[in-house]
Amino acid sequence: MSIAQKVLSVGLGLAASAVLAACTTSGPSAPPVAAAPTGVEGSWIDAQGTGLSTLNAGTFQTVATDTGQKLSDGTYTLTGPTSVEITGTSLIRQSPISFNCLLVSTSQLNCTSAAGQNFVLTRRA
Repeated sequence: MSIAQKVLSVGLGLAASAVLAACTTSGPSAPPVAAAPTGVEGSWIDAQGTGLSTLNAGTFQTVATDTGQKLSDGTYTLTGPTSVEITGTSLIRQSPISFNCLLVSTSQLNCTSAAGQNFVLTRRA
């Protein structure tokens, strides 16, 4: 075997060892940590625990927590870094709904309806 072949053989052996070492672990790994939620997207529950609202990709929907019945749906628009405007239809009353919300923390939305009623939504984990 020539010197070049020996060097190549040793080099390939070292490369294979490095690849195998990268595949092994020194013990059990910790489960991945979920990123903290940001923005308004996600599931939100009202203070009474009766309605679960979901904001996702510009759409809004609320369902009853006890029956799963859809109560309202519509759309939302971000009007600032921490503010959102939600419009849609109350399916129970068959009437339009509109409210503005302010994201005061990663887990709380303070909202005001077009009629001036205030309510709080809390992020559901």
